[in-house]
Amino acid sequence: MPHRLETAQRVVGTKQTLKAIQAGKAELVYLARDADEHVTGPVRRECEDRGIDMVEVDTMAELGKACSIEVGAAVACVMKSTQN
Repeated sequence: MPHRLETAQRVVGTKQTLKAIQAGKAELVYLARDADEHVTGPVRRECEDRGIDMVEVDTMAELGKACSIEVGAAVACVMKSTQN
């Protein structure tokens, strides 16, 4: 279970995660193994291109629960700390 998602500043969902990655704000990305490749693929490629670490989670339900939402999530990310 990705416990870090419970307390960290995060975004959930493919579009929001892609925006965070492209803006240089994503620190760590979680991908659900049971999500469709057409959903997770663009995020995976963007992470590989930018050298962002990825963690695979078994199910969308597990990832959604870790994000404190009541539905499954294919993708989520932990945002970089803004503290100096």
